[in-house]
Amino acid sequence: MPPIIELKAIYKIYPNGVMANKGVNFSVEPGEIHALVGENGAGKSTLMKIIYGMEQPTQGQVVVEGLERHFHSSRDAIDAGIGMVHQNFMLVPSFTVAENIVLGQEPTQRGLLNKQKAIDETIQISEQYGLRVEPKAIVDSINVGMRQRVEILKALYRGANILILDEPTAVLTPQETQELFLAIRKLVEQGKTVIFITHKLREVMEVSDRVTVLRQGEVVGTLPTSEATRESLARMMVGRDVLLRVEKPPAQRGRKVMEVQRLTYINDTGRSVLNDVSFNIYAGEILGIAGVEGNGQTELVEIMTGLRPSTSGNALVNGKAVLNKTPREVRMAGVSHIPEDRLTNGLALEASINENLIVDRYFRPPYKKGASIDYKQVAELGAKSIEKYGILTPDGELPVASLSGGNMQKVIVAREFTSDPELLIAAQPTRGIDVGATEFVREQLVKQRTDGTAVLLVSADLGEVMSLSDRIITMFEGEITGVFPDAASVTEEELGLYMLGIKHQSKEEMEELL
Repeated sequence: MPPIIELKAIYKIYPNGVMANKGVNFSVEPGEIHALVGENGAGKSTLMKIIYGMEQPTQGQVVVEGLERHFHSSRDAIDAGIGMVHQNFMLVPSFTVAENIVLGQEPTQRGLLNKQKAIDETIQISEQYGLRVEPKAIVDSINVGMRQRVEILKALYRGANILILDEPTAVLTPQETQELFLAIRKLVEQGKTVIFITHKLREVMEVSDRVTVLRQGEVVGTLPTSEATRESLARMMVGRDVLLRVEKPPAQRGRKVMEVQRLTYINDTGRSVLNDVSFNIYAGEILGIAGVEGNGQTELVEIMTGLRPSTSGNALVNGKAVLNKTPREVRMAGVSHIPEDRLTNGLALEASINENLIVDRYFRPPYKKGASIDYKQVAELGAKSIEKYGILTPDGELPVASLSGGNMQKVIVAREFTSDPELLIAAQPTRGIDVGATEFVREQLVKQRTDGTAVLLVSADLGEVMSLSDRIITMFEGEITGVFPDAASVTEEELGLYMLGIKHQSKEEMEELL
């Protein structure tokens, strides 16, 4: 049987001269789950955009079900039976589930949306593919796992036989991930074909039939998943051996560095986003916060770092109140911050790499020289940071926007770690960066902790939280639901129940453990 999709000698060269794909040959068999992996910048996204009609190849052929196709838009790809579920959901938050699924192909009655028929068709396709949803629920009110199912059903409703899933488990709990994998397998049993893009190699091993590895725009290899290991795939992706397990000595917990007391935050709409949150962080430990995104973690970090005011409560660093202070005042208290959104809160994109490395210290010696900046000191810091933190750039005077995502993250890590913090708050520190950069950032976090820094880790990657943390707290709907004093003794499944609010420790039990 011929491949259902075949890309032949695909080249993609952008106007700025960047070659994203270099002679890529890639084929997918009917009825298989084919994983596509590679570092950031390896060309995965470009390749999928070519399949989905969002980009056109500079050279090469796209063959779908034996016919060469020329897709000029995603509509052309959809008409050819290809659907794509993007990592960032493309749903209308104020619409119902059913309205989102039929959007663009609505059943009508007298020129208006037939709401009941939309609901009936949603129920039918949901039952057909085993993807449970609530047709009448407003999308803004449903959890992340259901939004993922809505996106898949939306593609299936449009007749997709080939599904491209881009990082589909990035924000799911272990339970939601397993539900998704069951649904994917059921889709394949019913004749669908799935291309699965992920950076989680364990999931590649669990769910895929074959895997293709890209590196620097070229195919390194395609092989049956049964013949691969996580270690061998990582080696193919990076070109060297990668340490997938975090090695850290036992924690030597010291004094209390931060104390968060009954923190509450009510947003502009009157919704309680954080409710009576209390915990302590100690020197020489990593405290991990595990929770599905959207359960208050972002607001908690922004309040703790001066980016957002609180409604009530208190936060102390070494006994000094830092709540509702400016970001500079929080930093001067000894707090460093790796922000969740590096492009918005972490970097000044048009400024140079060197300038980004001093934005937290340009106003004090040795970088301040009279009324100006000592650029010799800045250049020395830049050169040392570029070497020590492996930032791939020929010159620290280049704009930070010229770097890859992984190297941008290394600039932030270099800045925050060289500030000699007493408390390091790391929010999604490895999001969107490749295996090699992830390995580096995790090693540096452990080094900070081992050197006596207090570290607060907030990550949607549960595996990351479990492997790096000494203690873990779980959050659901703005509340702490569980405290786990020994991260090594709890399972992903157990944490997932607390992250979904299915289980909840008593207040007395949590106070004792905190």
